Amino acid sequence: MGKDIKLTASDNFQLGGYRADPATPPKAAIVVIQEIFGVNHHIRAVCDRLANEGYVAIAPAIFDRVERNFQCGYSPEEVAVARKFVANPDWAAMLRDTQAAIDAVKDVGAVGIIGFCLGGSVAYAAATKLSGLSAAIGYYGGAIVRLADDKPDVPTQLHFGEKDAGIPLSDVETIRAKRPEVEIHVYPGAQHGFHCDERASYDKSSADIAWPRSLAFFARHLKK
Repeated sequence: MGKDIKLTASDNFQLGGYRADPATPPKAAIVVIQEIFGVNHHIRAVCDRLANEGYVAIAPAIFDRVERNFQCGYSPEEVAVARKFVANPDWAAMLRDTQAAIDAVKDVGAVGIIGFCLGGSVAYAAATKLSGLSAAIGYYGGAIVRLADDKPDVPTQLHFGEKDAGIPLSDVETIRAKRPEVEIHVYPGAQHGFHCDERASYDKSSADIAWPRSLAFFARHLKK
C-alpha cells in the first residue's frame, strides 16, 4: 500500500519518508511523526492503518539529518542506540522537516498530525508553530510539559499512560492546567508506548480505546 518518498524542507535539505494512499478518494491527509526508533515497521503500519481509514498518511524521516534511513526495533540494545538521537534534539530542524511533510499533502485537503513518543511532542509543537494543520494528536510526548506555555492553533488531543515511567501524572496535570482547551486522556495502568503492538509495554485494552478516539477526533476536525 505504501511507498518510500523524498521530501524537501525549506532549507533545501532532502529527507526520506513513507507515504500510504487509500484505495478510494481520500477524506483528508495525516502526517505521522515517529518515535525515537525511526520510520520503522510500526510507524509504516500506522500509516497503512490510516490509509485503510481513507486518509493519505505520510511519515517524514525526521532523523535523516543525523543518520539517513535510521530505523530499529525495541530491544534494550536498540533502545539504547535510539536514545542518542534525542540527547540534544534539534527542534527547529524537526519542525522544518515536519512542515515539508504537511506541504507535501496539503493538496489533498485538510491535514492533521499524529505523533508517538518523541513524535507526540513534535506533533504538539507543530500545532503551536507550523502552518497548514487542522488538528493534532500526541501520544505520550514527554516534552509537551515544557511546551505547554505555547497554545495550539488547532484542536489538539493528547494521550498518556497512567504508569508511564518517564511522564509523571504531575506533568499531565500541569499540561491540563495550562491548556484547558486541549483534550487529554489518561489510560489506567498503561505504560509508555502502550499504543505500539511491537513493544513490551503494549496495552491492548488502552490502545483499543485510544485509537478509535483518535480516528473520531480526526473525523470531526479534518473536513474538506
